[in-house]
Amino acid sequence: MTGAGRPSPAPPDSTPHASSAFTLRLATAADIPALHALIEASVRGLQAGDYTPAQIEGALGTVLGLDTQLLVDQTYFVAEAFDSYAKTHQRLAACGGWSKRKTLFGAGRATVREPELLDPGVDAAKVRAIFVHPAFARRGLGSLILAAVEAAARTAGFTRYEMGSTLTGVPLYRLKGYLEVERIAVPLPNGEALPVVKMVKNASKKLEMENIKRES
Repeated sequence: MTGAGRPSPAPPDSTPHASSAFTLRLATAADIPALHALIEASVRGLQAGDYTPAQIEGALGTVLGLDTQLLVDQTYFVAEAFDSYAKTHQRLAACGGWSKRKTLFGAGRATVREPELLDPGVDAAKVRAIFVHPAFARRGLGSLILAAVEAAARTAGFTRYEMGSTLTGVPLYRLKGYLEVERIAVPLPNGEALPVVKMVKNASKKLEMENIKRES
């Protein structure tokens, strides 16, 4: 699930690896406790306008949560906030990744799992679990993580991306070229259902257009 906050009116342009205040790196097992806390804070703080309290309670740890397989596959990133006084990166501000496996969304203990590997020549890479801590919202972190995710997936040979977005994340992903293809009501353990939006993007078409512009 990708649940980055809504875009700011003019999101800053950012590179896949660093900005003036944040640095990206691959997540490790040592980050797991902090990632759980970040994701819960993000969902409770940024998605309350799109989901009811009951939906949020039912989704945390199941539909909305950390899939540790992404850490094992080394396809999950964290953005660290830089402490200008201590000169260290001390706090996780955002997280997100991509997957070379069929699972579209969900935490590691979600009931629906599809661990089979994707074929880059046929399948779309899955954009997974993008979350921003409320303390760092509206600072371009969703865009920063997404750019890193797409670049990594392209390096692995994928030219299409697919995600299961929360309602909160849809405006940002539309701005980034994703198209809505399906709305899914995901059943939750507490009897509620969570609306999720399946979105897709074809990177090869974008690259083709960029090449045409350069040649003209």
